[in-house]
Amino acid sequence: MKNTDDYTLDDLLQVMARLRDPKTGCPWDKEQTFRSIAPYTLEEAYEVVDAIERGDLVHLEEELGDLLFQVVYHARMAEEQRAFDFSRVVQVLIEKLVRRHPHIFPEGSLEESQQSSNLSSEDVRENWQQIKSSEKPESQDKSLLDSVPINLPALVIAQKLQDKAARVNFDWPDVRPVLDKIKEEIAEIEEAIDLGDQKAVASEVGDFLFAATNLARHLKVDAEQSVRGCNQKFRARFAFIEEQVKALGLKMEECSLEQLDQFWDLAKKNSL
Repeated sequence: MKNTDDYTLDDLLQVMARLRDPKTGCPWDKEQTFRSIAPYTLEEAYEVVDAIERGDLVHLEEELGDLLFQVVYHARMAEEQRAFDFSRVVQVLIEKLVRRHPHIFPEGSLEESQQSSNLSSEDVRENWQQIKSSEKPESQDKSLLDSVPINLPALVIAQKLQDKAARVNFDWPDVRPVLDKIKEEIAEIEEAIDLGDQKAVASEVGDFLFAATNLARHLKVDAEQSVRGCNQKFRARFAFIEEQVKALGLKMEECSLEQLDQFWDLAKKNSL
């Protein structure tokens, strides 16, 4: 019997094959499709990010395994359809990484080069985008924005759309006009509120958030990560408020907004 401390990637592929075996496999796993598994793939990716943001390396190890299992799952289903298998996923990935890092693999192979690179990270990023564009030339009949996936978080999509548009000079020259645009969107929200037009309010709020995302992009801030950080900060401060209220023998709903605001300010002073 194999030592359980010696499991390898090949063993994981074998586990997946067993789970999907038409005769002896797991009833639930056998029923799954690309579409039914996709939500789990997204969920596992988010759980990886969550572990990273919490600095929880113990759970990061586990969550990375769960995400890897999703890749293996999709590859197995593709193999069953004779489209590709896991080895092809690895092959295509390595070919792409070598191709897009000519400063590391100048000969186009995995052989270690004695040549050192003097490129900056920004140079590397620009080269990556140029190589990527040459690999997938845009169709004459296709919009530049069609390559942006539609199932990502909304803030991520907004930032990617803006990045794409900026590459063809559809962008503000600096951050000041972006700030003016945000002020304009706030004014339009106020106008929609005064009119009592809820549909317009929703639309204008969307415009405001899109403009705020553009501000983040101009300031080289990841909008999605910024909001996630804000969410964590809100959780911590709200938990602090709950603790203070409980220490007074009260319930949250028994406190005035002024009292809760005082606890909020105290949380801020405590660097929460």
